[in-house]
Amino acid sequence: MPEVEKKAASHAGAGHRARLRTRLLSGGAEALADYELLEFLLFAGIRQGDTKPLAKNLIARFGSFSGVLNAAPSALAQVKGMGEVSAASLHAVSLTARRMARGSVQQQPVLGSWQALLDYLAIDMGELKHERVRVLYLDTRNRLIDDHLAAEGSIDEAAIHPREVIRRAFDVGASALILVHNHPSGDPEPSRADIQITNRIAEAGRLLNVTVHDHVIVGRGTHVSLRAKGLI
Repeated sequence: MPEVEKKAASHAGAGHRARLRTRLLSGGAEALADYELLEFLLFAGIRQGDTKPLAKNLIARFGSFSGVLNAAPSALAQVKGMGEVSAASLHAVSLTARRMARGSVQQQPVLGSWQALLDYLAIDMGELKHERVRVLYLDTRNRLIDDHLAAEGSIDEAAIHPREVIRRAFDVGASALILVHNHPSGDPEPSRADIQITNRIAEAGRLLNVTVHDHVIVGRGTHVSLRAKGLI
């Protein structure tokens, strides 16, 4: 490419980036489409060139904007056009979102900030391709004192035993807990096993004065509360 054409292409790319930056800073939450916001994030790792095709390719590959940010850095780096620096930049954004959401949950009583908890869980678990079981242990003021990863895999007594769940409550000084797990299928409706293990843990808690407030099942963009469905 002749030198004049190279400079023209470089200038056009710079102009596009500047326009995106202006829209980002002057617009509201929806100022940029998902692929445009992803473009902007990619600027940190890709100093020159058009990142739009790569941004659209990433969303097609991982299914959504959130799917891209929740993807493992190793998976991101395998996409043509991505490198270690770009993958690290996107992973850092993902970790930042998680920590912000977790901070909102930790700063106030969980039961009084239920939407903040659901937002945190959706960010952290909504795009997982495998089941993850967590127990959120709460103090007497219902503040989060321990976010415990109890198991990776299906929720049953082989993976998570009621006695162990309650024992940890005593270990960390908790008076209540919330069970959480995700359904990789995206459908959060509880299975028979989900309901059975929840009731066993709730019964063990009642015997030892540890309250099971809820069991939240996270799906893709949605959730189910077993308490709200009258199953606890």
